[in-house]
Amino acid sequence: MSAVQKHDVFQAIADPTRREILKLLSEKELPISEITSHFPMSRTAVAKHLQILSEAELVCGRKVGREKRFRLHPGPLSELKEWLSYYEQFWTNKLSIFTHVVESQPESGD
Repeated sequence: MSAVQKHDVFQAIADPTRREILKLLSEKELPISEITSHFPMSRTAVAKHLQILSEAELVCGRKVGREKRFRLHPGPLSELKEWLSYYEQFWTNKLSIFTHVVESQPESGD
């Protein structure tokens, strides 16, 4: 992937490690060393995940002294929410049918 091309939100959240990083950062801003402590991988591997999340604009980093601290930037997640909301109609419809079927069943004589 060239430097011009960026990862989109869907690519960024496709990996379970990146989803877990987002969850960690939703709680507070963290340095890479603390993020790395949550995973059985190298700092370099975590840095690559953070780079992908940064390219998707889901996280941003800032220098604090000698370390870089990362925080969640949730704005792009709205694209995901919009995409999922279309499919919500199918879930809602299936739940309504299920509810109707269950409620129309005669009660058993326990």
